[in-house]
Amino acid sequence: MPAPRPVLAALLSSLSALACGTPSVGGSETGATGETGATGEPTTGEPARQFPAIGPLVGPDGKGSFRFGAASAATQIEDMNPTVDWYVWTAPAPDGLGHGTFVGDAARGYSLALADVDLLAAMHLDSYRFSVEWARIEPQRDQIDQDALAHYDALIDALLARGIRPMITIHHFSNPLWIDDPRDPDCAGGPTDANLCGWNHPEGGPLVAAEFAEHAALLAGVFGDRVDEWATVNEPINYLLGAYGQETFPPGKNGVLTDIDGTVIAAARAMLAGHAAAYDALKAGDTRDADGDGVPASVGFTHAVAAWVPARNNQPSDDPVDVGARDRVAYVYHHLFVDALLQGGFDPQFDGTLDEPHPDWQGKLDWLGVQYYFRAGVTGEPGLMPLVDATPCFGDIDFGACVPPLDPTYRVPAMNYEHDPRGLHDVLVEFGARWPDLPLVVTESGIATELGARRAEVVVRALEGIDRARQEGVDVRGYYHWSPYDNFEWALGFAPRFGLYRVDYTTFARTPTEGATVLGEIAAAREIGPERAAKYGGDGPLTPEP
Repeated sequence: MPAPRPVLAALLSSLSALACGTPSVGGSETGATGETGATGEPTTGEPARQFPAIGPLVGPDGKGSFRFGAASAATQIEDMNPTVDWYVWTAPAPDGLGHGTFVGDAARGYSLALADVDLLAAMHLDSYRFSVEWARIEPQRDQIDQDALAHYDALIDALLARGIRPMITIHHFSNPLWIDDPRDPDCAGGPTDANLCGWNHPEGGPLVAAEFAEHAALLAGVFGDRVDEWATVNEPINYLLGAYGQETFPPGKNGVLTDIDGTVIAAARAMLAGHAAAYDALKAGDTRDADGDGVPASVGFTHAVAAWVPARNNQPSDDPVDVGARDRVAYVYHHLFVDALLQGGFDPQFDGTLDEPHPDWQGKLDWLGVQYYFRAGVTGEPGLMPLVDATPCFGDIDFGACVPPLDPTYRVPAMNYEHDPRGLHDVLVEFGARWPDLPLVVTESGIATELGARRAEVVVRALEGIDRARQEGVDVRGYYHWSPYDNFEWALGFAPRFGLYRVDYTTFARTPTEGATVLGEIAAAREIGPERAAKYGGDGPLTPEP
C-alpha cells in the first residue's frame, strides 16, 4: 500500500544517514557458526588462521595473497576545506546551510597526515586506503591546486618509505562545490562552470561524468608511478540515496518520493558512466608497475553490504513475500552495480533485467571492495520502498522488520544497529559464488564503540570470517579496518568512534585502543594465534557496551 510521505521520508533518511562507516543491505540470513565455540574457546581442529604475504590485488599471481590495512576518507579526517560541499552543507549560517554537525577541522588528518603514517606503521599494516579530496585538487573547474597535489604526493612517498601500499579512492561521498552546489539544488539556470548541476542533471550529469574521468586521468598521471590500486567510487548506492534520494547528504536533493527516475536513477546511470570512463583513464594513465607485482593499474569500487534477514512481525520469516522482499533489496544493494559493469547494462526498473545496453561499461571492474557493518531485517508487508516493494529496519523506523538481535551484545548503540560478526563471512561466500572470477577485498569493516576490547573482538572475528571464506575457496585478498582513527561520521557527526586510535577533539592527540594493539600483533605475525582466538574470537557475546 502507498506510504504516507513523511513515513517513507523518515525511512530513507535513516538509510542514508548510516553511510560509511556504514553499510547497506546484504544477502542471506546470517546463521553460520564457524570453527570456534560460543565462549570463544578454540574447538578441536581449529585451523591455523594464518595469512600469507601481500600480493597483487588482481590476477592469478595474487590469488591466495593477503593484505592488512586501514581505510579513511578525506572529508571525514581532513582539516577545514571551504571548497568541498560538506563544508557548506554543515557550516552554520550565514556561511553555510547548517545541516547537522559542522565538519570543521574533522580530525586534522590533512595537517597531521605524515605523522599519521607512523600510526599505520606502528600497527605493521602493509596497505592504506585513503581518498584524495577532489575539491582540494580542483577547487574551481579546470583550476588545479599544485600545493594540494604536492601534499598527497608527500603522503604517498611517506607510505612507501614505510612499506605501506597506497590505494586511492577517487570519490568518497564528497564533491567540489562546482559539481553540485547545495546552495542551488534546483540549478534553474542550467550547468555553468560554477555549478554543473550534479550527477542527476540531464545536461550536467554527462559533464560531471566526463570531469570525473578527467580528474582520474590527472591523478593517474601524477601518482601512477607509485600507485597501482584505484577505487573509483565508494558505496555508490549509499551516496546516491543520501545525496539524491533523501537530503541527508549534499546537495540535498529529495527525489525518491517525487522523481526517483530523475534523481537517484539518473545519478546512478551517470556515476556508472563516470566509473567506466575513469577506468579507461586510469588504465591509460597508470602504465608503470610501481610495486613490481606485474599489474600497473587495478581498478575497482567499494560496495556497501550487510546481512539481511527476511522478517515479519519483528521475527525472522520464511514467508515467500518476505523472502522475496529481502532478495529484491539485496539485488539492488549487492548486485545491481556490479552486474552493470561486468555485463555492460543497466536495470532502471530494479527488476533483475539489464534493459539498457551499455557495452562501453562491460568488463570494467578488476576487483570489488566489500564493506560490512550490520545485520538487519526486511519485510514485504508493508512494502514501502519504491520499486522494490520492501521495507527494511533501520532501528528508528519499524514496520515489523526489526528482528531481535542474535545476541544483545551485538547491538551498536552509537549506530542503532546490530553488528553480527558472522555476517561478513556469509556475504563473502555469496559474492564468491555469484562472481567466482572477481577478486574480493574487505575494504571496510569495523564498529563504533568506546571500548577497545569490543573493537579488538570485531577485528579478530572479521579475520576469522575472512579466513573461513578463504578456506571455502572464496578469493579474498585482504582486510582494511575502518578506521585508523576517529573521524567525522557524516550525518552522525563526531559521536560514533570507529578509530583504532582514539582522537581527543580538543588536542587532536591520537591514543591507541586495544583494537590497534591486537590488529598490529596479528599483522606482524600474519596469524591470529590461539591465545588471541580464545580471548577475542568465536561466536559468543561481544564485550557489552555500557
